[in-house]
Amino acid sequence: MHTTALLIGNSDGIGLATTRRLLSEGWSAIGVSRSDSPVESASYTHHVSDVTSLQYVRLLDRLAGDQLIDLCIYFAGIGEPIDLADMSAEVRVIEVNLLGLVRTCAGVIPGMVKRSRGHFIGISSLADELLSAEAPSYHASKAGFSSYLRSLALTLKSTGVSVTNVRFGFVDTKMAKGDRKPLMMTVDRAVNHIERCIRHRPTEYVAPQAAIPLVKLRKWTMRFTQK
Repeated sequence: MHTTALLIGNSDGIGLATTRRLLSEGWSAIGVSRSDSPVESASYTHHVSDVTSLQYVRLLDRLAGDQLIDLCIYFAGIGEPIDLADMSAEVRVIEVNLLGLVRTCAGVIPGMVKRSRGHFIGISSLADELLSAEAPSYHASKAGFSSYLRSLALTLKSTGVSVTNVRFGFVDTKMAKGDRKPLMMTVDRAVNHIERCIRHRPTEYVAPQAAIPLVKLRKWTMRFTQK
């Protein structure tokens, strides 16, 4: 039975496409992002809020109190090349990608545990395994993101609440940066993978699978370039 989904960072890209897909399948949805949403539906409510703000924490408290949230998906994520003259953006990347995730978990998971049901999905990246001289904050934030969700899945194992860490390669959105983007996925294909996760609730899900050997090769190559 489809009930209520809370979608964080869903005003564009994969988050927006997932919102539309869930609504078309009968879900009620609540969205939270830094900008307005183009979605218009009687089954959809949108809130404008930044995941790094105190307002966001208060909003989560209110939503978790007013709604029975059965599914929460954290899409929010940013990444920029490092600027050694002004590293303030490094701090914000960590705040949005990692601390925003933890704030969201802290806001919604206790209610799920209390009801002994619920599903939390975080959209991570295969960058979580790699080091980067160009964007250290992004790679570090995704490493922490994946590690946190893997550990949280163990914590919640006997509670009836599921946690899924989704590790995507390149998806055709504004976040897909760099000159080389091997095995680029369309947004619709990414949403198909998320739907599979909603149905089957794996602890971890990687797409595309063909990217795994490329990541391992990159890690092996980096060992030599660092010497």
